[in-house]
Amino acid sequence: MFTTPEQFAAANKATVDSLLSLANTALASAERIAALNLNTARSVIEDSVSGAKALMAAKDVQEALSIQASLAQPNVEKAVAYSRSVYEISAQTQEELAKMAEVQFGDFQKTVAGLLDKAAKSAPAGSDVAVAAVKSAIAAANSAFDNMNKAAKQVAEITEANVAAATNATVKAVGAAAKGKK
Repeated sequence: MFTTPEQFAAANKATVDSLLSLANTALASAERIAALNLNTARSVIEDSVSGAKALMAAKDVQEALSIQASLAQPNVEKAVAYSRSVYEISAQTQEELAKMAEVQFGDFQKTVAGLLDKAAKSAPAGSDVAVAAVKSAIAAANSAFDNMNKAAKQVAEITEANVAAATNATVKAVGAAAKGKK
């Protein structure tokens, strides 16, 4: 497969670079999730303390119920925002990984095409049919990869639209319920 030590070294370097890129992407995603979790935890604690103080300051049961109802909507909105942020981080990471896979597959296609051309040039007479069959199989694999990639992108778009619709419906429903309790 490799005819010179330089080609072997270049292939190893490319592999290490790819793995490093994957690791950096995964770590960046984990870092973003960890920061989101810490900020959310801090916000929940602050909101809980603030809500508890407001409830303790209530003069009667009616005021306490009113305060509690007024706290529900912001809490649901924050929970929905948290879920949306987790989804966005995950979707962005998946998109970056998909791009890396596309690049790797493209490089693989080029390598295989180059090897196939070399093999075709040095193949014995009469092997044209076998070379054509391999080229046809590679073309079919490329087409299948493209179709799977397009389908995955469509699923991601549909999922994103559904998440947005569900998020909006949840916030509206909780808002309507909170108004009905007042």
